Amino acid sequence: MFLQFKFLIILRTIWFVAQIAFFGLIASRMVIPQLADIYFEYYIAGVVIMMLYSTSVFIGYDIFEEAEHGVFEYLLSLPISRRELVLGRSIGGGIRSFIFVGPLIAISLFVVGMTNLINFLIAFSALFLFAFGVSGMSITVAVGLKSSDRFDILMGVLNAFIVRLSTAMYPQAFVQEASQVYATLANINPVTFASDLFRWGVGIERYLTNTPLAAIIGLVIFFSAFTLVGITFYERRLEGGGWQ
Repeated sequence: MFLQFKFLIILRTIWFVAQIAFFGLIASRMVIPQLADIYFEYYIAGVVIMMLYSTSVFIGYDIFEEAEHGVFEYLLSLPISRRELVLGRSIGGGIRSFIFVGPLIAISLFVVGMTNLINFLIAFSALFLFAFGVSGMSITVAVGLKSSDRFDILMGVLNAFIVRLSTAMYPQAFVQEASQVYATLANINPVTFASDLFRWGVGIERYLTNTPLAAIIGLVIFFSAFTLVGITFYERRLEGGGWQ
């Protein structure tokens, strides 16, 4: 279903290239000159995670598409439990995101490089938990609201907070100078965990907010929590009330 939205895919690909080719180069020259190259690589890694987040969220829009076309009735008739259904949707949404982001990751590796294959494979595997968790969060919000307009607004607000209250775009040292509260929230943000892991995987370790182990543990907790919440909401809200 994701491949049906070709216009959206093209727009996000253009956004990714523009972020690297224009904003990344400009922003890297606005920081301390000695850190320009480092920040450019830092920013590219953050853009990859932001793209992974936004494509994982898109599974929520599929939920409304299915409700509109009566796909729910078919899904409920299958010989599987609701728990298996929502878990499968979360995993499917995460895998689909990686199919889209995979070529973009290849571009980022071409620009940034990779120093340790084992570290990269560990980080790449852990990022699946991030994608699954974001998909579970999107499903939870979609089923909880049952309104495409409210879902669109709320996910826009969440995107503004979750992505920007992280170290995806700015190192923690710079964030801490701006606001200690901002820095504290960024430390426990799943986008920060995912960004740290990807940077560690490609060898950009100078400005990590968390250790790789702490980031992996954070993503495991994030995935587990939203999978559990998603299952609960899916079971309780799937058939109750209408969809808007």
